[in-house]
Amino acid sequence: MFLALVLIHEFGHFIAAKAMGVRVNEFAIGFGPKLVKWRWGETEYKINLIPFGGYCAMEGEDEESADSRAFCNKKAWRRAIIIVAGAFFNLLLGFLIIGGTLLPQERFLTTKVGEFYPEAVSEQNGLAIGDEIVAVDGRKVFSTVDLSYMFTGVDDGALDITVIRDGKKVTLENVKFVTEEIDGIDYVTIDFKVYGQKKTVGSFISQTFKTGLSYGRVVWFSLIDLLTGKYGISAVSGPVGVTAAIGSAAKQSLANLWPIMALITINLGIFNLLPIPALDGGRLLFIILEMIFRKKIPEKYESWIHAAGFALLILVMVLITAKDIIALVV
Repeated sequence: MFLALVLIHEFGHFIAAKAMGVRVNEFAIGFGPKLVKWRWGETEYKINLIPFGGYCAMEGEDEESADSRAFCNKKAWRRAIIIVAGAFFNLLLGFLIIGGTLLPQERFLTTKVGEFYPEAVSEQNGLAIGDEIVAVDGRKVFSTVDLSYMFTGVDDGALDITVIRDGKKVTLENVKFVTEEIDGIDYVTIDFKVYGQKKTVGSFISQTFKTGLSYGRVVWFSLIDLLTGKYGISAVSGPVGVTAAIGSAAKQSLANLWPIMALITINLGIFNLLPIPALDGGRLLFIILEMIFRKKIPEKYESWIHAAGFALLILVMVLITAKDIIALVV
């Protein structure tokens, strides 16, 4: 799965590079010693031994080149398109997966309260049947994916919920829920069911878009909540932790893998566009600065910054991976 998600990212760079007239020297699946290679046109294609990810090596990508078709010699807007294309393909894949999971469904879940479980605490605290939840603690709600995330990490089980009731927007303060602590995080016990929406072409497109948007917002909000201290480092997982979660989901049903795959590929798309050195977003930032000041930042300085950023990312990844391994063993 990781191989597929990274490959679609690199394929985005590859397609955009070809479209923008940049010479692609190599396109590889995996890393390490090569198993198979062949040349088609100007590009050498490889299948390597270690099946994790891959790469798209463009002429003049990380060094100066006299070739007129080198990446470094193309206009800034062309380089920007190539840089963004990888993340765009990840996001596109995420929306396609979401659409694929929704297609067999006869009805789609909404955020409108349809029925309460017996002795529901939220009903006793102001929530009512027919309320359409549109925000929780000031954060907008587009789908049940948003609800699932916003009902996580609630220490006292109390939330300010904004609903549409009788055509009017109403904010219900301190709506109480029962909570359950799992691995140090408090989860709200959802004590109501939501209405279903009939599947039509319009509702299918709308639900696909809203769900994809919600996945993206979950990635963004989780980053904010991590930086602001709502969640600690224990809530962060690297490849080992994520693989363990994927394996657990696969044991229950292979169908459970698709939503996880959609979330991870959207996560990759968004995370790669963050303005962090060594990531696509860091490279894009240098291009934007070049477009603003009409002057290219010297290659050696940009390379130093990306190298430092890469080293820091590797260090963080090693620490998180060590944490994941310890959690699995203990």
